[in-house]
Amino acid sequence: MKTTKKNKPAISLRERALAYLTRREYSYQELQQKLRMYASEEDDVQALLDDFKQRGWLSDARYTEQIVHARKGRFGSLRVAHELREHGVADELIGQAVAEVQTDELATATNVYRKKFATPPQSREEWAKQARFLQGRGFGFEIIRQVLRNTPDED
Repeated sequence: MKTTKKNKPAISLRERALAYLTRREYSYQELQQKLRMYASEEDDVQALLDDFKQRGWLSDARYTEQIVHARKGRFGSLRVAHELREHGVADELIGQAVAEVQTDELATATNVYRKKFATPPQSREEWAKQARFLQGRGFGFEIIRQVLRNTPDED
């Protein structure tokens, strides 16, 4: 006998949350938003997520580590901080993430720049275009200035 989508039993909110978490880490706020789409009036999404958090299945700290690991080689600290803020991560964790990304941000910006542009800017327009590219990747003005001048400050 074939089972169709109509014959499948409804997936509980708990099972759905576990399915999401088996694929990747989620922030508390991000998972809460996903689950609200499927929650009925009697479902207590916050209590479920608090239980997951208490059991160690849901962790904003692990989510932050995952984002930093995934974004560190391609984006600047401003972009990482913005993404974490959008997903409801605490300011303390964002500060730690930004500090970690900033440790080698100049090298990251230089690598990203070299992959995209073969030559340094020859005009104001090219400088502006290349600066906008780096700014879009989340690098601050001081880093952009150092990369485009090709004279990184040695500490």
